[in-house]
Amino acid sequence: MAESPLSFIANSLIAKIDSSHIYQASLDIGVYDDLQDFKESLLSIKAWVPKVDLQKQQKYAELLLKEIKHILYDAENMLDEFEYEILRNEVVNAHGNSITKRLCRIKLTIDTFGLQITGILHRRRRLLENSDYTIPHVIIGRKEDKEIIIELLMDHNPCGYNQQSLTVIPIVGMGGIGKTTLAHSVFIDPRIDHSFSSKIWVSLSHDFNIKQVIAQIIQCITGTLVEAEEQQINQLRNILQNEKFLLVLDNVWNDDPLKWSELRNLISSGMEGSKILLTTRSHSTAFMMGTIPSHTLKGLSMKDSLSLFQKFAFKEGQEKKFPDLIKVGKEIVNKCGGVPLAITSMGSMLHSKYDIDEWKFMRDSEFWDLPRPNPILHALRLSYLLMPSHLKQCFELFSLYPDDFVFHSSEVASLWAALDLLPSPNKDETLIDVANQCLLELMSRSFLQEFVNFGTSYYFQIHNLVNNLARSIAKDDCHMASINIENVSKNVQHLSFADGDFLGKSFTSKSIVVRTILFPIEGVGASSETFLNMCVSRYKYLRILDLSDSTYETLSWSTHMLRHLRFLSLERNEKIKRVPDSICKLYNLQVLNLVGCTKLEKLPKGLRNLISLRQLGITTKEYALPENDIANLNSLEILNIEYCENLESIFIAVKLPTLRTLTVTKCGSLKSLPLDIDHFPRLETLLVDNCGYLELTKGADDQSSNLHLKAIRLHSLPQLMTLPCWLQESTKTLLSLLIVDCKNLEVLPEWLSTLSFLGSFGMINCPKLTFLPNDIHRLTALEYFRVEGCPELCRKCQPQVGEYWSKISQINKIFIDEPEDLKEDKEEE
Repeated sequence: MAESPLSFIANSLIAKIDSSHIYQASLDIGVYDDLQDFKESLLSIKAWVPKVDLQKQQKYAELLLKEIKHILYDAENMLDEFEYEILRNEVVNAHGNSITKRLCRIKLTIDTFGLQITGILHRRRRLLENSDYTIPHVIIGRKEDKEIIIELLMDHNPCGYNQQSLTVIPIVGMGGIGKTTLAHSVFIDPRIDHSFSSKIWVSLSHDFNIKQVIAQIIQCITGTLVEAEEQQINQLRNILQNEKFLLVLDNVWNDDPLKWSELRNLISSGMEGSKILLTTRSHSTAFMMGTIPSHTLKGLSMKDSLSLFQKFAFKEGQEKKFPDLIKVGKEIVNKCGGVPLAITSMGSMLHSKYDIDEWKFMRDSEFWDLPRPNPILHALRLSYLLMPSHLKQCFELFSLYPDDFVFHSSEVASLWAALDLLPSPNKDETLIDVANQCLLELMSRSFLQEFVNFGTSYYFQIHNLVNNLARSIAKDDCHMASINIENVSKNVQHLSFADGDFLGKSFTSKSIVVRTILFPIEGVGASSETFLNMCVSRYKYLRILDLSDSTYETLSWSTHMLRHLRFLSLERNEKIKRVPDSICKLYNLQVLNLVGCTKLEKLPKGLRNLISLRQLGITTKEYALPENDIANLNSLEILNIEYCENLESIFIAVKLPTLRTLTVTKCGSLKSLPLDIDHFPRLETLLVDNCGYLELTKGADDQSSNLHLKAIRLHSLPQLMTLPCWLQESTKTLLSLLIVDCKNLEVLPEWLSTLSFLGSFGMINCPKLTFLPNDIHRLTALEYFRVEGCPELCRKCQPQVGEYWSKISQINKIFIDEPEDLKEDKEEE
């Protein structure tokens, strides 16, 4: 078995004890010997943890391991206290001796139990051989299913039934069988583009929330979000009445016919021929909602299963060299029961591994014999058990989020880092790099899906079954509180709140060791003063306090007592006017997010004291930022400046040597933004959005920036008529370029074709843009190309017939919007 998470925690603590700053401090105050005793106990426990045989002595071993875990958490808290005092240069020896004695007592307990090694699984730590490795987007064995669904969608009267104007086609099958993959394959098929004027994709959760469904439909069609329910209904009816639409309702869990009837009545205003495609695990849901018989998705044939497995387990063509592995692989595939997610999980785990013993180990694992509902749970659990220990802990944190949540890599990285779950970076690496490597490895194991690469960051989701696995594994430590979940473990470490109404009603927790308070859903935040006071007074070991979307007018003055805090967010609190200066005593703080606090009159004084800060988000009414303070944040990697309407210029003479990501958004008065290597020598990602007076191309010497950017996103910049010349300096580094809502952008420079590493390029809603560079075909690294809302350019990029098609047709993923007049011509035909 892979290294235990407890071993990882012990290793992390040992590394801290051995670090130079703790070593010197322990000598200075005379606790060196105590810490060395502490270290010896940790080494002893670390040696014993992997030897515990959970199968034969499960009752005793589980109790023992739980006790060890909680003591290790206490030990982490003690060392955090120690480090905090080092930062203040007032080191005190608090709790050290008692925890050392407790650790020694556990060591004696282990010796007394005399647990023997009776069946140790081989340790495995799978390392990605190539950081560019991505899971191939494949759909195998579903060609016939796809054609059936497309035929039903394109048929005016499918199956000869006496239809109402709105046809509902259900796809039914067990979890992991590939319903969503099939629906998505149909959704992006060009034949569908020609048959429907609008395509809408809505992902659902267990709660069939009609308001949320309506909001997603409106946002898909118009790109805007309407919150008021009455406005939603009126707008929905207005926009659908002129649309022949395809609506995909993915992952439907609804057994309430009244809810379905209400939604159906609201969307029935669409043009004749509109259709709904839904995916569900429930035959009863399909029967209730469908207007034609369900299409039941079955498991893949053995031939297709093996083909899919080989796609993931081998590099292309390599499988022919290993007939012995293929023989074992067939036996593994046979245990997967034709379930694609189980097959891809097994194949991903064995990718580029050629030791037959490893394959046999997977085939013969006892987990295949455990009673579980379907083979995918066997495969996923086995994949989890073989993860490196740090990856297991990172994965478990996903249990704090609802199904179908869209994650962004930088947010995930911040949480993992705040909880000290990541291995130490190598030279020239940061924790962001390490977090991205963890995400790539989880992706390679098929634990992540819908993985979108933006050069330096990623968006992704996880399959509901994978989320269920995370919850089952982390149930003692992680708890997502909602109206339907009430029992909270007394030892819970991490809490999230998916429903604001739950707060103040029945939430109670006996735990005092909570490390995480999280509000993951945008629009759901805390408002109860009692809740905030409880967090500050009761949970003194908090590492993460996420009060996003809260409505507090003030923040408790005693928040600075949370000396373990690494992550503090007040994002989108539209009522708070002041943040106490005392939070600048949180010397361990890595993330401070005040973005969207639109009534914040001034930033707290003393930001320079936050010497551990790696990410800072700012919204303020001030006319100038405290630039001298910000310049002293020597670990700052991410800086977001948003909704600062009074700022006219920023960072004229300030240098940020560690900054990697800069976001400047909705700064309506901003006129200048210095962008050169002297200011930002490590800058990789630049996002500029809704800055109406900003001229990025201003200045005759704008070619001399010498920046080496990897990702650029330019949104809503009316002054932008062409791309700034200083972008040429990133010829050999730029991976992603996205331009959105730049209404006056007219020309793409010819030098754009020299961006030899550009992998993703998108132009959206730039109506004056009509030409591509002549040598656009030289962008051989381009994998993703999107043109939307640029009528003339879209016309020239149309498949087969556009004048640019021959220059872009080799790109793997192409999304070209169809101009309205072409749509009308096809409808007339």
